[in-house]
Amino acid sequence: MSSPAADDRVVGRVVKAHGLRGELVVEPRTDHVDARFAPGAVLSVRGRTPATVTVTAARRHGDRLLVAVEEVADRDGAEALRAAELTAPALSEEPEDPDEFHDHQLEGLAAVLLDGTPVGTVTAVVHGVGGELLAVARPGGDEALVPFVTAIVPEVDLDGGRVLLDPPEGLLDV
Repeated sequence: MSSPAADDRVVGRVVKAHGLRGELVVEPRTDHVDARFAPGAVLSVRGRTPATVTVTAARRHGDRLLVAVEEVADRDGAEALRAAELTAPALSEEPEDPDEFHDHQLEGLAAVLLDGTPVGTVTAVVHGVGGELLAVARPGGDEALVPFVTAIVPEVDLDGGRVLLDPPEGLLDV
């Protein structure tokens, strides 16, 4: 089976297993939930086995989904996919947003202040209820969590391998 393409979009993240029959609790990350999680939809699983899953059923469960897939038949199989990202190619009606980034594009970028002062390296994107945070590993082993909003991260330069930060006073203090 093929691995996800670099330009695939993250359409959901497996939060946990649900029940004994292998249903997945999925946090959707797409505006096209019905199309992405329709029966028969094939999703790539980033960095896990199985490499792809085929949706057999999906239903809403609050602001999450309960998703059944052909490749997972029991709770143990569903638990093995905990925290996995589900990806798929862009839909034709889903235009590329220049201000939208995939986690893997941001991870590893250098974080620098507007004046060029190095801050650290982006190690992860933390998805929370209030929005996304960039986890930035600082020299010396400390980690800073930076809100991923335009006011604080005015520029993401993928070609240059960096994110520019304009943090409010005290945000980066340890």
